[in-house]
Amino acid sequence: MKKLRIVIAQLNLIMGDIEGNLKKHIEAATTARDELKADIILFPELSLTGYPVDDLLNRKSFLQESDSALQKFTQEIDGIYCLVGHPQTYNDDLYNACSFIYNKKIIATYFKQQLPNYGVFDERRYFTPGSSNTIVNVNDIPIGIVICEDLWFPDAVKRAAAEGAKIILSPNASPFEIDKHERRAEILSKRARDSHIPIFYVNYVSSQDEIIFDGGSMVVNAAGKICQHAGFFKENLLSVDTIFNDTSIDIETKDFILPTTEEKIYNCLVFGVRNYLQKNKFTKALLGLSGGIDSALTLAIAVDAIGKENVTAIIMPSRYTSEMSMQDAVAIANNFGVKYEIISIEPTFTSFLESLKSVFKNTKSNIAEENLQARCRGMILMAISNKFGGIVLTTSNRSETAVGYTTLYGDMAGGLAVLKDVPKTLVYQLSNYRNTLSADIPQRIIDRAPSAELAFNQKDEDSLPPYSVLDKILELYIDQEQGLEKIVAQGFDREVVARIIKLINRNEYKRRQSAVGIRISHKDFGRDRRYPITTMFDK
Repeated sequence: MKKLRIVIAQLNLIMGDIEGNLKKHIEAATTARDELKADIILFPELSLTGYPVDDLLNRKSFLQESDSALQKFTQEIDGIYCLVGHPQTYNDDLYNACSFIYNKKIIATYFKQQLPNYGVFDERRYFTPGSSNTIVNVNDIPIGIVICEDLWFPDAVKRAAAEGAKIILSPNASPFEIDKHERRAEILSKRARDSHIPIFYVNYVSSQDEIIFDGGSMVVNAAGKICQHAGFFKENLLSVDTIFNDTSIDIETKDFILPTTEEKIYNCLVFGVRNYLQKNKFTKALLGLSGGIDSALTLAIAVDAIGKENVTAIIMPSRYTSEMSMQDAVAIANNFGVKYEIISIEPTFTSFLESLKSVFKNTKSNIAEENLQARCRGMILMAISNKFGGIVLTTSNRSETAVGYTTLYGDMAGGLAVLKDVPKTLVYQLSNYRNTLSADIPQRIIDRAPSAELAFNQKDEDSLPPYSVLDKILELYIDQEQGLEKIVAQGFDREVVARIIKLINRNEYKRRQSAVGIRISHKDFGRDRRYPITTMFDK
C-alpha cells in the first residue's frame, strides 16, 4: 500500500500581478508542505500569470517576468512536488504549459494539447498545441498531467492511462456559466470511468474583467464519483488523501451539497462585483436608485459585495417619477442601511429643454426628451463619481441591453454593468432569492409592473412584449442561435419575433459602448458574442 496526500490550490490570482501571484504560490506551497504535510500541490492553469492573458502574451517583457517567477519559485520551494501553470517558449513557439517541480528542479513540463478557440477563448491566437503526454513518478506512483480543454476530449486521458498513469492531475481555468459545474462533473466522470483512473481537478476562484471563475475544484474517483469538492467562490487548500492498493485506488469521500441555481448565480454576481472593484482599486460604489427592481437588486448585490458603508444610492426623481417609486427607493435604501441622496433632475432637465427650445420648436415630445432625462441622471452620477471616487454601477439588465431599451450616455453610463447578462425574468428570481436571506427588497418592488418612468403612465410593455415572451425569444435567437423561421415555428408571433431580431441587430452599436458586465451565460454581450455593427441580416 502506498499513500499520497495531494493539495488542490483553489486560489484567487490576479492577471499580470506575477510578483503577487508568485508570493501566493510560495505561501500555498509552504502551507501545504509544513502544515498539511502534503506530497503534491496542484495549481490552476497559467497560475503564475492569470487567465486569460490575451495580448500580454505578445510582450517579451511579460514572458520574461513569467519565466523569472517560475525560476524563483523553483529555487524557493523544496520538499513538496508542485505543478505550476505558466506560458513557455520552446523552439520559437509559445505553449500553454505546466511544470512539475521538486527539490528546486523542474522535472517535467507538459504542453496543453487541445487549445480552445470559441466563446471567451482565443488560445490558438497565441499558443502552439502540444503533442505528447507527460508522466511523472512520485513515490513510485506514475501520474499523468492534462490541462483543462484536454479533459473535454478523450485522447489525452486515455493515452496517459495507457502509458501507466494511476491518477490524473489537471490544472484548469474554467469560467462560470449557469450549468457549467454540472457539465464539468459529467465530463470528469466520463473520463474517469472510461479510463478507470481518478482525476484531481483544480480551477481558479477568481475573475478577469467580465469572466468569473467559480472554483468548483474536485476529485473524481475511478468510478466517476465526486469524492471531495473545494466549494465555490472561495479560496481553499483542499487536502486529499489517496491510498494505492494492489487492486484499487481509494479516495476518502466527503459529502458536498450543491447550491441552488439562484444561489450560484447570486453568489457569482456578488463575487464578480467584489473582485472587479478590488482588482481595479475601487473601494466604493454608487448607483442610481429608481425604486424599480433592477436598481434594487443591483443595490443588494453591491452591499453584499463590499459592505453597506461603501455603497451610496442616488435617487433622482423627475416630473414623471411616481410617489410609489420615491417611497420604495427610500425604503430599500433604509433597509440596506446605505447612505442616499435625493437629487431632483428637474432643474437640469428644464435647463436642457430651454437650451434646445429653438431647435425642438414645432415638434412633439418623443424619445429625445425621454432619453434626455436618463442622460441628466448619468451626468449626475458621473459627476459624483469624479468628485468623490467610487465606481458607478449601471443597472440595466440583459433583456433591455439586448433590444436597446437603454439610453446611451444615460443609464448606460458607468464602470460596471452588474446585470448585463441577467435576463429580466431572472432578475425577479434573484430578487426573491435575496429576500430569503433577509427581506430587504420591498415586495411591492417585485410585484409592480416595470416602468422607465420617462413619460406619464409609462410601462415597459408599452414598448416591448411581456418579459416572459421577450426573454424566451432572446434565449432562442441569441443563446441557441435559432433563426426567425424556427422561432416562429415554436408558436411565437412572426411580427413580434421579426421586430425583436431587428432591435437586437440595430443596437449592437450601443452594446459596443457599454460598460463591461459580469458574465453568467455562454453568450454574454462581451467576448462571447461578436456580431458586426453594420448588418442587414435579420433572419
